[in-house]
Amino acid sequence: MERAALILRTLGAGAPRLGVTEIAQRVGLAKPTVHGLLRTLERHELVVQDVETGKYALGPAVLQLGNAYLDGSELRARSLLWADSLAQRANESVWVATLSGSRVIVLHHVFRPDDMVQILEVGAAIPWHACALGHAIAAYHPRIEELFEEPLVPLTGQTRTDREELEEALTAVRRTGMAVEDQEAALGDAGIAAPVFSRGGVVAGAIGVVGPAERLLGVRRNDLLLAVRESGRALSRDLGAPRSTSTYG
Repeated sequence: MERAALILRTLGAGAPRLGVTEIAQRVGLAKPTVHGLLRTLERHELVVQDVETGKYALGPAVLQLGNAYLDGSELRARSLLWADSLAQRANESVWVATLSGSRVIVLHHVFRPDDMVQILEVGAAIPWHACALGHAIAAYHPRIEELFEEPLVPLTGQTRTDREELEEALTAVRRTGMAVEDQEAALGDAGIAAPVFSRGGVVAGAIGVVGPAERLLGVRRNDLLLAVRESGRALSRDLGAPRSTSTYG
């Protein structure tokens, strides 16, 4: 079971298609073992094999499981009202996310309320160190050392990968209750996020706005910071976070 899970995580975290040799190298298993596990996963439609290249990718059953997870996520269910309200107030796209391994997974996405063509980002996975949502969660993560054990790969020339710089950023989050990212995940884009807590004061995820850096970090920055902070506080209360949660008071 653990070895099969490693294969699925490898296919979900790297290139869209990988060969048996590539998978074996990444998970540290012998090729015959990997081949047998892939055959089992293929029978259950958790992976599919490209008939031309022979390489493997995640299968349709993974999407079914993902949809079931979204349907059962209390964070996502509770965030629907608050995320929509924040999008209307900020006039920006809103993401709600949680942490899976070392990546932030977008659970809910409210489009910016205008007529521009936009792409639904639900299911998108972003390295925690490269986005405001990730910083907002990591600042309160109980196993922060595990996050620093993963490779901190730059996505742009702005991405902070130095541990000391990241620790300073997380300290700032704990001090202000807010995370700000300037073109670290994608050039031209920025993010402002607040942590979301659940029962017992445990960090459950984050909520934030994403959009062009010049718009988010310009003259509207303080207003957006306030709007995101208030949304994070409201969603945390809805999830049962105690009023003593230090970030929101």
